[in-house]
Amino acid sequence: MNIILLGPPGAGKGTQASRLVDGRGMVQLSTGDMLRAAVKAESPTGLKAKAVMEAGELVSDEIVSGIIGEALDALEPKTGVIFDGYPRTAAQAESLDAILSSRGRTLDHVIELVVDEDALVDRITGRYTCARCNAGYHDHFQKPEKEGVCDACGSTEFKRRPDDNEETVRTRMAEYRAKTAPILPIYEARALVTKVDGMADIAEVSAAIDATLG
Repeated sequence: MNIILLGPPGAGKGTQASRLVDGRGMVQLSTGDMLRAAVKAESPTGLKAKAVMEAGELVSDEIVSGIIGEALDALEPKTGVIFDGYPRTAAQAESLDAILSSRGRTLDHVIELVVDEDALVDRITGRYTCARCNAGYHDHFQKPEKEGVCDACGSTEFKRRPDDNEETVRTRMAEYRAKTAPILPIYEARALVTKVDGMADIAEVSAAIDATLG
C-alpha cells in the first residue's frame, strides 16, 4: 500500500506516520530525511543534491524524484510506503505517478489531515520541551505535574523551538495552502482523497486512518 499524508506543519503527520510504521510495518519516506541521507551516502543523486545545496540553490524536482526512486528501489516490492512532504506541487504529483508506475506500484490513498488554523497556531506556539531530556510539554494541554519541573528527569530548564511562533506558523500555513493544497483536486478527481479531522485526539485520528486503509 502506498499513501500520501497531507496537512500543514503541525497537523500531526509525523505522529500518524510513526503509528503506521509501528502498526503496519510501513516505511515513511520524508523528503528532507531522504535528501540528507542521500547526500551523506554520496549516492549519484545525493552528489547532485550536494552540489546544488552547496551553491545555495533549491533542490530541483528532478533531484527529489531521483532520491525517491532510489529509496523505493532499496525496499522490498511489497513494503508499504508513506510519502511525507512529497508531492508538494502538481509537477511533483505527476512525477510521483511515473516513479510508482515504473516500479509496478500504485498510489492507494491520499489522507488529508484537516485542521483549524487558529487552533493549530495555539497547538504549535504552546509547545516546549525539557532542555535536558527533551520530554514534550504544552502551555495548555500537557503541563508538568509540578510547575517548572520536568516529570521525566526533574530538570527545571525548558526550551522552545525558535520557529514555534505565530508569525512563522501562519506563514507556513499560507505556504501550504498556496503550494500544496492545489494538488488535492488532482487526487480528488481520482477518488483517492479522504479527509480526517486533524484536531481530534491522536488515537481518534489513528482510528480514522486505519478505517480508511482497511
